[in-house]
Amino acid sequence: MAAIVIENIDKNSLKLLAEMAKKLGSKVTTLNAEQTEDLALGLIMQKEKTGKAVSRESVMKKLRS
Repeated sequence: MAAIVIENIDKNSLKLLAEMAKKLGSKVTTLNAEQTEDLALGLIMQKEKTGKAVSRESVMKKLRS
């Protein structure tokens, strides 16, 4: 399965793109701003995944800086 994310301010353009995708047989799902941020964060986390364990203190220190 492959997916694309299209972000646009113009709701009419997004509606048109969604309708076209449906006519082509694709499944269309709408994400709100929070879901889009969650998706982006998950992609970043997956890209940076090293498989190494780190301490909670180390993570909290990085978040504070």
